[in-house]
This record gives sequence, C-alpha cells and structure tokens, in this order.
Amino acid sequence: MAAMAVASENLFLLLSVLVIFTSLATSQPDFVHYVCKDNNGNYTANSTYSSNLNTLLSNLSSIIGTTNDYRFYNLSNGQNTDKVNLIWMCRGDVTKDGCLSCLNDSRILLSKVCPNQKEATGWYDYCMLRYSNRSIFGIMDSNRWEIHNKKNVNDANEFNQVAADLMQSLRSKAAAISGESLIKFAAGEAKVGAGFQTVYAHVQCTNDLPELECNECLTGGISHIPTCCNGKIRARIFTPSCNLRYDTQLYFDSLSVLPPQPSLSPAPSSPTATATPKQGKNNSSSATVTAIVVPVVSLVIVLFITFVCIYFKRKKKKPTKYSESQGASEADYEIEPIETLQFHFQTIMDATNNFSIENKLGEGGFGLVYKGRLPNGKEVAVKRLSGNSDQGDIEFKNELLLVAKLQHRNLVRLLGFCLETGERILVYEFLPNKSLDYFIFDPIKRLFLHWEVRYKIIVGIARGLLYLHEDSQLRIIHRDLKASNILLDEQMNPKIADFGMARLFVENQTQENTVRIVGTYGYMAPEYALHGLFSIKSDVFSFGVLLLEIVSGHKNGDIHNGEYVEHLISFTWRKWREGSNSASDIVDPTLNSRFGYQIMRCIHIGLLCVQENLADRPTMATVVVMLNSDSLALPMPSRAAYVITNNSGDLSNSSRLGESRNYALQAASGANEASFTELHPR
Repeated sequence: MAAMAVASENLFLLLSVLVIFTSLATSQPDFVHYVCKDNNGNYTANSTYSSNLNTLLSNLSSIIGTTNDYRFYNLSNGQNTDKVNLIWMCRGDVTKDGCLSCLNDSRILLSKVCPNQKEATGWYDYCMLRYSNRSIFGIMDSNRWEIHNKKNVNDANEFNQVAADLMQSLRSKAAAISGESLIKFAAGEAKVGAGFQTVYAHVQCTNDLPELECNECLTGGISHIPTCCNGKIRARIFTPSCNLRYDTQLYFDSLSVLPPQPSLSPAPSSPTATATPKQGKNNSSSATVTAIVVPVVSLVIVLFITFVCIYFKRKKKKPTKYSESQGASEADYEIEPIETLQFHFQTIMDATNNFSIENKLGEGGFGLVYKGRLPNGKEVAVKRLSGNSDQGDIEFKNELLLVAKLQHRNLVRLLGFCLETGERILVYEFLPNKSLDYFIFDPIKRLFLHWEVRYKIIVGIARGLLYLHEDSQLRIIHRDLKASNILLDEQMNPKIADFGMARLFVENQTQENTVRIVGTYGYMAPEYALHGLFSIKSDVFSFGVLLLEIVSGHKNGDIHNGEYVEHLISFTWRKWREGSNSASDIVDPTLNSRFGYQIMRCIHIGLLCVQENLADRPTMATVVVMLNSDSLALPMPSRAAYVITNNSGDLSNSSRLGESRNYALQAASGANEASFTELHPR
C-alpha cells in the first residue's frame, strides 16, 4: 500500500508538472523574434502609459474588422511622455482573418515577453507588432536581426547569387509601390542551377517609408545575407522598418499574390514558424495528449541545449585580442595562431619558385607581390613584406586580422599567411586581370572596358564598401580606396584589396581623429587630409573619386584642358554646372553614347559622393540604392571638395585651383607638428 501511495504521489506530481509546462507553452506561443528596448524607459502597471498602451492593443481587433487596409496601420494614444505610438504590419499575402489571428497572439505575448518596457517589437511569421514612446512613424530604423536554418545548400556561391538577384528585383518592385491602400510587398521565385532547386523569397517595407528609404532598408538586409546566412537553405532578416525572407520551400500561398486585395487563405506554416495554433473546445483526447506532451518535450530539449551552450561558452571563453569597448589602437593588435590559415615558409618558397622575378606581379609600399601555385594546383597571389617596408608590422597585423574575418564576393579573399623565419607573408586568391588602374588609365586596354563592364565594376565596389560599413561583423573604414586597390577576376568582377590602412570602428561609432594620416592624395576627403578626421563618409568620398575616374578614364590628377591644367573633381563640377552638353565632356569618348542617361546618372552620383561637406554625402547603402534604381530622383549636389570660388560665386581660374591642391597637401603634412603623412605614389 505504501508503495502504491508513493507511486500515486509521484504520478500526481508528474501530472502537475505537465499541466504547468502545458500552461506555459500554450498560453505564450513564441515569436519568431522579438526585441525589448530598455533604454527608452519602463512603465508601471497602473500608470497612464500602461493604460494608453492597453487601450491601443485591445482595439486592434475592432480596427481590423472595419478597414480594408488591414495589413498596415499606425495609431497613437495619449499625450507628451505618456503618448504611445503603435505600428502593425501583416505579410502581404495574409488574409484579414490570418492577420487578425496573428496580431491577437502578438499583442498578448509582446506585453509578457517585454514586461513594462515602453518600446518593444515582435515578429511572427505573418505579422509584426511594434510600439514605442518615441516617434516611429515614417522614420527608418535600420537595426537588424536575423535567424536562419543550420542546413547548407550544395553550391553556396550559386545559390547566394540567385537568391540575391531575386531579392534585388523584388526590392525594386516593393519600394516603388505607392498609395495609401497599397503595401510595399513583393514575392517571387527563381531556379538555381539546372533547375533542380527553387528559392522562394519576399521583401516588405512598412507603408510609411518613402521609396528611397525602403530601398535603402532592403538593400542593407540583402547585402547582410552573405555575412549571416551564407549558403543556408532559409533565412529571415528583420528590421522595424522592413523585413525579408528566402526559403527553399514554398511558404506563401501563391506567386500571384499582389497587394492590395489578396483573396487567399492564410499561408501555411513554414519550417521555422514557432507560433502555436489555438485549440478548439471539442478536441479529442488524442489531441489533448499532443498538446501536453509535445510542448513538454520541446521545453526539455530547449532547456538541455541552453544549459549545454552556456556550459561550453563559459568553458571555452578566452580574452579577446581586441577590445572594442576600450577602443584599442593599432598597436594593441596581437597575432594569434590561426592554424587553418597558416602556411609553412617552404610551401611559399616552392609555390613562387623561390620568389623568382618571373613570378613577380607588382610591388607597393608593402613590398613585392608574386604569383604562386600551391601543391594542389591552386594559383595564389603572395604578398611579401619587405624588410624596409614603409608600412611595417602594424599594417601587416591590421590586414591579417581584419581580412581574415571578411567574406564577400567583392572583397579579395585571404587564404593564409606565414610568420616563419622572420617573414611576414599574406596569401590571397589569385585574380588574373590585375587591378583596375591597369585597364582604366591605359588608352588601349580601356577599350576592353565597355560601359556594361564599367557599370558592373562600379556597382561591385559599392556593394563591397556597403558590406564593410554596414553588414560585416566589424565596421571597417578602408581609408585607401583607389583604382590600384581594386582587383579584377576572370569575369571582371571587382574585389577591394589592401586593408593595411583600414581601421575598425566599434559599434555605433561614426568618426575618429588620427594624427597618422595615411593613404593616397587625390582620393582623400578634405576633412581627412586637412584635419585627420575619418569616417564612412571619407570612404564614400574616395568611392566618388573612383567613380569619376571610371567614367572619364582620367586619373584624379591634372587634366590638360586647352592652355591650362585642372583637377578632375573641379573639372567635373564645372562642366556639370555648365549643363548636360558640357557635362558630356567628362565622359570617356570610347564609351557608347546609347548609355548616356546611365553614364550621366553615375556622374551625378559621383558628385554627390565628393561633396565638400561630409554631412551632405550619401551613405553607401543609399549609393547602392541609387545605382540600382534608374527611376529614383537624385538630389542636387552641393559644391565639390577642392573647388575654390571667388566672391561672386564663380569658379576661380586654374592657378587658384592649384593653390587649393597645394594647400591641402601642405596642411595634411605640416598643419600639426604631431602628425605625419604617408602619401603613396599612384
């Protein structure tokens, strides 16, 4: 009897635990993702803010029931510090019933997972719900989160390219949608390779975003995919202003789904959906068992995995070699062995035939570059630090530690390094078409660069910079972007190279001063050349110079224009101000005139990038949007850098322009006795 009593007690205890777990699991279905923001303050349970928020959340059902524009809505309640601003957005293919069901779950759960926070955002499969005590209507928020499946596709490079191209085409469609009753949503599919695999995708912005900002938001998300989700079979990227998803399984109802009035049933659950469906009152006993057992098993598995992850994370945690919070300097870097990247010196010697002159590809301030062939037959480029290098160990360590973390199709790929016998060697992928300056400034070779190729190079450089500035794990400022640092592969795709001068920015850092001004004059932004101030906008300036060089075929040095000499930037600015007929004088005469509109648009973008005031220059995210949308209106550029005007506002003569150039050089090298300049020859 005692044994039976113990067994009964244990059974009762087990059932009690199951009931508790079931209650927790079924009453709080998980978001796909949610974010609670503590920095905007908290509210108390009986406060005015809490009452205003509850009023908005409780009225969602009645608002959806009385409007046709159910998929997007923004509304407010309250005054001053107690004012609550709320946005909801349902996925473009979801019906009114599906939208309402999703939002009803969201409003209950969000207040539970983010208790008392004045700002919170939650994403389900079918909807997003967001509220805040600050203004959020019509304001782009580019804070980004992602989730992805751990399984990889067979050919990551091909899959990534197809998925990116699909989403870029969807981006332009969604962003261009306008009208109060229309949603900024587009969905589609594309075949990969021989067609044995299909990728499905959608993109969506909140309706209150203008076209430019929707483009910028989605472009940032798409360009982030190679970093977060390289080769994964499915991924989702969220910001409060836009979201996108791709999958190898169909997760929306139909490709014919277009806003504003889809007549569809709710979309089927995707493999990554975690929202728990509601159970009816007349469920069978077997359904009840499923409702209890499955959440318990899932909860046990999640708890087990969580504890294992915490254990190994603590066990393997090591001191970081770079403290972002402390803003470590270049000298703080320490090279730690990276076994998978390290080459033996003898392997390098054999690959380059003892660094023979026949294998020499070029040289620079760093040292010599050689072509090599590894034992497996793979061709590589070997960069060897010379003993009297102008750059030295700091730049070598800088390049090694930064480039090893970067992966993007428009960045040169680091394969390894060698530190044996006092050598400092970097091993890169071999790019057979050398560098951009080898073609663009040669009167014969640049004939191979017809406009389609040049435009592909411009867009590729822009995407590579966008990755460095916004989408890599680290925010990188290159600081030495120029034609000789753009390498070209066999398909003439550009790859940004030479990160010896690059600097790492910590999170949310926007600019920095340095007393060590390095780089190549002609590509330096004025605030950097004159004051040592650099930021992502100084890279944007260098990109603008590079763009003008690609269009004109001239170096950003002196242009012989009749009887006087003029700087490329000032020459372009003067011709632009004179009108479209004069602006055509900027263009390389070897280019086909049928691309005139696109070429002039690129000149316009280039002038926006080289504006004197860094605040006026666009970000690279905006530049990529401008390049990808011919219909998007461009703002008028203000005065370009290194251009002097007289008192009447007219451009001055060539001697004054020369003085401006000389002044910049003098200021960069001598304005501050503590600074020094390393100006490397082109």
